[in-house]
Amino acid sequence: MGFRRIIPCLDTTLDEAGRPTVVKGVEFERLRYAGDPVRLAEQYDKQGADEVCFLDITASSSNRATMIDVVKRIAEVVSVPLCVGGGIRSLEDFRKAFEAGADKVSVNTAAARSPQLIRDASEAFGPNVIVAIDCKRRFESRVDRTIITVENGAKAWYDIVTYGGRQSTGFDAVEWARRVQSLGASEILLTSKDRDGTRSGYDLPITKAIAEAVSIPVIASGGVGNPQHMYEAFREAKADACLAASIFHYGEYTVGDTKRFLKEKGIAVRT
Repeated sequence: MGFRRIIPCLDTTLDEAGRPTVVKGVEFERLRYAGDPVRLAEQYDKQGADEVCFLDITASSSNRATMIDVVKRIAEVVSVPLCVGGGIRSLEDFRKAFEAGADKVSVNTAAARSPQLIRDASEAFGPNVIVAIDCKRRFESRVDRTIITVENGAKAWYDIVTYGGRQSTGFDAVEWARRVQSLGASEILLTSKDRDGTRSGYDLPITKAIAEAVSIPVIASGGVGNPQHMYEAFREAKADACLAASIFHYGEYTVGDTKRFLKEKGIAVRT
C-alpha cells in the first residue's frame, strides 16, 4: 500500500462579515471558530502534511459557488497536493478549481444527484476526481442494504447524506462506493456524520467495509481525537489516509508529532 497519508482538513464557511473562516463542529453542526484557511494551510504545509484538503462546507447548502479566491491563495502558499471540495456541481466548477491551483477536486452532493458527473469529470480531468461520501448509521432492518456489525454488536447500514449532512438519500454507502469507483473516482473521502467532531475515533466498521469493497484509496474522516485513532484506522480499517481537523487546529498535536507516533507504531509515513 505504500506510505500512509496525513491530511489536515480546512472546513471553511463565511462568517457573519462574509470572511472565509475555518470552523469545526460536531456531527456537522454547532460550528466554532478555528482560524484563517490560508494561514492554517501554510502552517500544515510547513509541518509536513502529505496533502491539504480545503472544503467549502456551506457552498452546496447555501447554493453558492466555491470560494475560488481562497483556493488560489492557499495554492500559492502550499507545496503539497491541494484537494478542493464543496459546491462542485458541474464540469465548469471542476475546471475553475483546477485552474485556481487544486490538484484534486472532490464532489459529494452533485455526484449523488447526478452520478454521470463522476464519469464526465474523470474523463475530462483524469485521475484527480475524489468522491466524498458522508454517511450516517441507520438501524432499521433492511434486506436490500449492506448490514454491518458495529462496536456494540448491533447491526446497521449506512445511509449517504448530502447538503452538508442535511439530507438523507437512502443510498447504501458500500454500494455507492463500488459505483463511484466504476464511474472513475480515483479516491473516496469517507466521513462518518455520527463521529464527526466527537473525538471518539473514526468509524472503523464502515471504513473497513468500504476499503475492502473497492480497490481505490479510502480516506478516513470524522471523529479523530488523537494519533492512536489514526493508527487504528490504518491498521484495523485499512484506510489509505487519515483526515484530521481539530487536533491540529487547536494545537494539541502537530503533523510531525502524529507522524512520529505512527512511525514508532510501525506505520509507513513520509517524514
